[in-house]
Amino acid sequence: MQKIILTGDRPTGNLHLGHYVGSLRRRIELQNKGDYDEFYIMLADAQALTDNFGNVQKVRDNVLNVMLDYMAVGLDPEKVTFFVQSEVSELSEFTFYFMNLVTLSRLERNPTVKEELKQKQQFGESIPMGFLTYPVSQTADIVGFNATIVPVGDDQLPMIEQAREIVRSFNNLYGETFYEPKAFLPESESCYRLVGTDGKAKMSKSLGNCIYLKDEPEEIKQKVFSMYTDPNHIHVEDPGKVEGNTVFTYLDVFSKPEDFEKYLPEYKNLDELKSHYERGGLGDMKIKKFLNNILQELIAPIRERRKVLEQNPDKVFEILRAGTEKARKVAYKNLIKMKTNMGINYFN
Repeated sequence: MQKIILTGDRPTGNLHLGHYVGSLRRRIELQNKGDYDEFYIMLADAQALTDNFGNVQKVRDNVLNVMLDYMAVGLDPEKVTFFVQSEVSELSEFTFYFMNLVTLSRLERNPTVKEELKQKQQFGESIPMGFLTYPVSQTADIVGFNATIVPVGDDQLPMIEQAREIVRSFNNLYGETFYEPKAFLPESESCYRLVGTDGKAKMSKSLGNCIYLKDEPEEIKQKVFSMYTDPNHIHVEDPGKVEGNTVFTYLDVFSKPEDFEKYLPEYKNLDELKSHYERGGLGDMKIKKFLNNILQELIAPIRERRKVLEQNPDKVFEILRAGTEKARKVAYKNLIKMKTNMGINYFN
């Protein structure tokens, strides 16, 4: 069995640290290992339109923004295939056939869909069918490339499970045609859903609690210094709580042993820093300065590569065009296989 990886993002805004730890870092690791047959990265603009249908320009603009972020973090067009979802029309046909294999009630029970609907207050009782059938569309994307591995955050696990159900139903009806995909999660639980800078929810563009991969040094510093810590840690000498403390949550994810030697040599490691904070005598500003140094070092090269790429958008679009052309040929081939097995290949 071939190892085919498919992943992607809805182009609704610039990518941030939540994307980085939740998926981008894992994609780079997979890309550099090189033990795969094909690796596709999709800009899911059609899915972005399910809740941005009146603002197509926003989605269109962010196709370029997300591509710039992808390439700036180190995703390499020589190793992966980038493509635009809406330009691979075969995926819409896959979606149409798969809609017959899932009930409305099953879609409404999907935990990811239910959670996302809570955040879409503008829908009220008028939920667009395209939004509700998002799991079917995602199944079409996976099957369109016969993907076996799908890197996702844990909030997307119900989507992958539903994709597996749909594939299983199709195979039971028409014979073994497609693989049941497997989810590939971030390396640690703390990376599944990086909390926003406000400490109240998952980092999200709509909540305004993000640190973006394109942020300038002063923006990063301001966001780190305004982070939520322990409200009861009022004075330096007060004992502080590490659990639920946003700064320490970020240090769990981003700090490395060498960071202490470079920026905070009086501590050997994060455990020692936590211990000091918990017994008192360590101020919030000191740990925030430490985190700021770490994030500045991480984001600076990404931001600078992005600025270089921004100077030549035509080249970036050419990479995307070539990848989309390749992707469409693969999706067409798999669609013919699907229709042949279904018995609706009338003229072949």
